[in-house]
Order: sequence, then C-alpha cells, then structure tokens
Amino acid sequence: MTVTRAPRSDAVRNRDAILDAAIECLSEDPTASMADIAKAAGVGRVTVYGHFSSRELLLESVLIRTIDRSEADLAGIDLDGDPVAALERLVRRSWRIVETFHRLLGAAEESLSNDRILAHHAEPMARVQGLIARGQRDGAMRRDLRAEWLSACFTAVLHAAAGELRGGRLTEAEADRVVVATVISLVADRTS
Repeated sequence: MTVTRAPRSDAVRNRDAILDAAIECLSEDPTASMADIAKAAGVGRVTVYGHFSSRELLLESVLIRTIDRSEADLAGIDLDGDPVAALERLVRRSWRIVETFHRLLGAAEESLSNDRILAHHAEPMARVQGLIARGQRDGAMRRDLRAEWLSACFTAVLHAAAGELRGGRLTEAEADRVVVATVISLVADRTS
C-alpha cells in the first residue's frame, strides 16, 4: 500500500505565492520571466522550477487557478427566471472577469495549445451553453443557430471588449452597456 503524504505547509505556501505572483506578473506583462515571477513571489528560481518544471506548466497552472476562482465567483449568479435577464447578469459579471485576466490569457495562448486552453473552459462554457439552450427552448433566444456557436460568440465578444477597453477604444463608463447590448442582440429571439 502506497501512502501519499500531504505536502509540507511551506511547500504549499510557496506554490500559492508563486501562482499568485504569476497571475499578477503575467497580467501586467505577458512576457514576464520565471525569474520575474520568483522575485515577485519572494522565492528563488530554483523553488519556482521545483514546483513548475517549465513556464508552460506554470502558465497552465495559473490558467487553472484563474478559471477556478472565476468559477467560484460565477457560481453565485442567479441564472433562474427569464433567460435573457439571466444572460444579462452573466454577461455583466463574466466580461469583467475576462477583462481582468485578458493579458494572462494572452500569455497562455503563446505557450499552450488552443485545445489545452479550451479544455479548462469546459465548466464556464457549459454554464453559458446551458443558459442559451434553455432560452432557445423557452423561445426567448434565437433557434436558427446552435447554442454551442452562440456560446463561442459570447466568449469572443467578452474578449473583444477586454481588448477594446485596454486599447482605450471603449471606456469604463460605456463598457457594461455595450457588452451586454452586443451579446443580447446576438442571442435574443427578435422574431416575436
């Protein structure tokens, strides 16, 4: 029988510090090095490589942590009732999460395959697809396009909005209204 020991508490603290520092560093500068991250975490490069043998592995772990934290936040959104109103609530919260971590995703996209990135987005995408599918069944959302496609459009709009905000082509004051209006116009059934 193999006994698995829990990691030492200092190892857990170091790993958490590295991941938190990586999120901060890569959000500011997607090209941040392992040495930059080690310095921000208050550990040596050897410690970073002891936990993450490559930048790619660190980036994937950061992506997973970010998605897990985002999922915890999004899980609290009430998606009951009118599907269009529920989608509006989801858009308002989701796009801000995407905006916060857009540069981080850029760093991940440079090192990880699209399939690996998408594999970690299964839960958030399932939430969006489920809500759109419910809206389609209720007749509130368009049925001429598949829920999977509309979900992909939802995600693309959120990422575009984050880039526009960062590029100064969209202001904070108009962002919520523009993003919500765009997503709702894409998915709402306008035939009734």
